[in-house]
Amino acid sequence: MKIAYLGPEASFTNLAVKEAFSGHETLPYVTIPDCIEAVIKEEVEAAVVPLENALEGSVHITVDYLFHESELNIVAEMTSPIQQHLMIHDNTAKEGKKLEKILSHSHALAQCHKFLHSQFQGVPLEQTTSTAAAAKLVSENPDIPFAAIGNQLASEIYGLTILQDNIHDFPLNHTKFIVLHKDSAPIHLQKEKAADKTTLMVTLPADRSGALHQVLSTFAWRQLSLSKIESRPLKTGLGNYFFIIDVAHSMDDVLLPGAISEMEALGCKVKVVGTYSSYLIEK
Repeated sequence: MKIAYLGPEASFTNLAVKEAFSGHETLPYVTIPDCIEAVIKEEVEAAVVPLENALEGSVHITVDYLFHESELNIVAEMTSPIQQHLMIHDNTAKEGKKLEKILSHSHALAQCHKFLHSQFQGVPLEQTTSTAAAAKLVSENPDIPFAAIGNQLASEIYGLTILQDNIHDFPLNHTKFIVLHKDSAPIHLQKEKAADKTTLMVTLPADRSGALHQVLSTFAWRQLSLSKIESRPLKTGLGNYFFIIDVAHSMDDVLLPGAISEMEALGCKVKVVGTYSSYLIEK
């Protein structure tokens, strides 16, 4: 299988793909939309992109693209530990230059907010498309005292020196990555299975009072546990939202279809984004 991932090489997404899809052909793409569109255009069979971080929450561009721009399915989910390190070029280290800028993905910068505020207050922060893109940019500008935040593999691949390791603000830092495919059949990985899940995206009727309460009731009386519910703007005006709901249950023949039918009878629009297994990635 040919798999797209958020690159370049040595991004956290790349690390997850290496662990879960050893032996498959993998191709780096610059942005999350690029990865998703590569599947839509059939340049690849699947794409792996980040969905949610334990410290910073959902990756909104992934969620919004799945709702507004594509009909792809989540066929697997992978949860991987995240360790953020501050890295610089050898030239900067040898000459003891004062840092002019710190580069990384927006989520990585946010995950290290307390460290950056206490140790590098006043140093400009710049967002990049991934942590690996930041490391690559620092490696390509040896005479400019930039720093990047990323993983250890990025420091090795791009020849950077780790100035300080494990700079994320909280120790239990994990990211969920999803595997997207045109087909809905789940992909089974040779990794430790954590749970079965079904992800729905629900739009409430505009003219029905108590609609969200009624939606939640469709799960409650069927004793279907929800592991996540989150709202995102519909992009049609202030106060208009859709809801992402993770049900801790695989699609069956009775309970979930019944819940979906009941929500639709209430006037809701329900999009089944995927029914799949979640796996733990150790590295």
